[in-house]
Amino acid sequence: MKAFFVQIKCDLGKAYEVASELADAEIASEIYSTAGQYDLLAKFYVDDGEDIGHFVNQKVQVIAGIKDTFTTVTFRAF
Repeated sequence: MKAFFVQIKCDLGKAYEVASELADAEIASEIYSTAGQYDLLAKFYVDDGEDIGHFVNQKVQVIAGIKDTFTTVTFRAF
């Protein structure tokens, strides 16, 4: 399994709705509200052969209220 993080910028006033929809979809292992440029930080896992770009495009960015995303791919947990 590959872990990666997606920072999510939401439309104004929509962060809690987006977080709820992500949680209901059961695709993120963890979801946090954050301060700064992005409103949410979500941790995801995909199988080794799965394309992260397609996952983000097809399962995350389609959620209503998401304005922008920034994906960070990880290599190793310590």
